[in-house]
Amino acid sequence: MRHLSRIAAILLRQFYLIRGSPPRLLPIFVWAGVDIVLWGFITRFLNEVTPSGLNFIPMLLGAVLLWDFFTRVMHGVTTTFLEDVWSRNFLNLFATPLSISEYLGGLVISSIVTSAIGLVVMFILASVIFGLSYFTYGLLLLPFLLVLFLSGIALGVLACGIVLRYGPAAEWFVWPIPAVLSPFAAVFYPLSVLPPWMRYFSHALPPSYVFESMRAILAGGPASGINLLGGSGLALLYILLASWYFTRVYRHAIRTGLIARYSAETAS
Repeated sequence: MRHLSRIAAILLRQFYLIRGSPPRLLPIFVWAGVDIVLWGFITRFLNEVTPSGLNFIPMLLGAVLLWDFFTRVMHGVTTTFLEDVWSRNFLNLFATPLSISEYLGGLVISSIVTSAIGLVVMFILASVIFGLSYFTYGLLLLPFLLVLFLSGIALGVLACGIVLRYGPAAEWFVWPIPAVLSPFAAVFYPLSVLPPWMRYFSHALPPSYVFESMRAILAGGPASGINLLGGSGLALLYILLASWYFTRVYRHAIRTGLIARYSAETAS
């Protein structure tokens, strides 16, 4: 029960931060809404000008929704972590009996809450305004979301470790990570159009298996269960590696005294 109460304390802190500053909720709704509306009208335009009759809504708008969910999960972890960076609160946190696993558990659960809110907003906008039917993907929508969720958690924990190791200025390396990965994840096009050297990186990214399976379903074929299992396995492996990296960086910060002098000027 003590472990649960400490994790709940991390969540309670986030609740108080949001309650004291409601504008913190705006990015969850605003950016999700902007992405869906923008890409929704793009797909509607493509449907009108393409004589083939191909429906771009489930192909492109669905890809945007899934990728945005992945990004929200990652940012849900990193933003909660960065709240402690900006407030210089690490020394206070880890002067308590709070363990690394409990702290990471609080980050993950916080990300679940924020990403779930964003996902609901995107689902409503995409279905009500642009007619995106989630029955098109069938029950495989759930494993799609699971793989993306696990991948976002792994990437978020890794990003937290990078900031903890290299200082607050390293957060500017964190925000562009999803954009850098998106060409390799083949969000909007099949892996076959990529050059061979890019495909090697793509096969190491769990989201690429999700989007390949999504396109296979929309093309009328079956999704590869082996690919989804492979993507899930990779995501779980990356979570373990990211947690190991964060723990190692934390121990380095304790051993060198970095955690006690963590400030905006710290860069090593």
